[in-house]
Amino acid sequence: MNQGKIKTKKVVSRTPRKTKRPSSEPVVENLNNMEATIFNQQGKKVGMVALPERVFGAKWNPDLVHQVVVAMEANARVPIAHTKQRGEVRGGGRKPWQQKGTGRARHGSIRSPLWRGGGITFGPTKERVFAKGLNKKMRVQALFSALSRKLKDGEVLFVDSLSFSMPKAKEAKQALLALSGVSGFEKLASKKKNAVFIALPARNEAVEKSFRNFGTVEVGEVRNLNPRDVLKYTYVAIVDPQISLGLIAKRAALKK
Repeated sequence: MNQGKIKTKKVVSRTPRKTKRPSSEPVVENLNNMEATIFNQQGKKVGMVALPERVFGAKWNPDLVHQVVVAMEANARVPIAHTKQRGEVRGGGRKPWQQKGTGRARHGSIRSPLWRGGGITFGPTKERVFAKGLNKKMRVQALFSALSRKLKDGEVLFVDSLSFSMPKAKEAKQALLALSGVSGFEKLASKKKNAVFIALPARNEAVEKSFRNFGTVEVGEVRNLNPRDVLKYTYVAIVDPQISLGLIAKRAALKK
């Protein structure tokens, strides 16, 4: 029998190519280079402000931010739904019939969950506590991470001041239209939901009442700024940056 030659194929071992991993997000290291433009109420450039590196140069940490926001939502939750268990339903204190001799199933109360009009098993109760523990360092770092990401995305606006002689929605609308002329903030006045969160260095009743009728705008004090407000709204407008940034930077002392 003629045996054919077996052709062997030379196997060449190749080392797998090293794929380039995406580099980590750049973090600004030099404080002197972290500057932002300040605009006035008419949307014109009036100066520059140096940004604290610890606040606006933090690395984006989505897991931490998610944990903090979920905990804040849970702590603000107020349980409303409530069902009564068998011990809370009125009546049912007498045994409906004797234990034996009737031929029927045994029962001890007509308010058992098996009966119509009885209690509810495993239903929602208003006594349930949804609160979650959250320490200060986590809240502060999550806020800095969210602000740094907003600044990187060009969604933080620094305004020198917002002043109205009296609560006037017309003047507030004009201020929004003027600030929407700044490059990158064109949707500030036209966005229909969660447009901007205005952080004031101190409470200003005239400003708060002027923007009160705008469903897309929320006004609050910068000392109460939190990751939930930063992420909920598309833009964050920080009024009087010199004072406001100082108040935000004070929170960094809590991390030491």
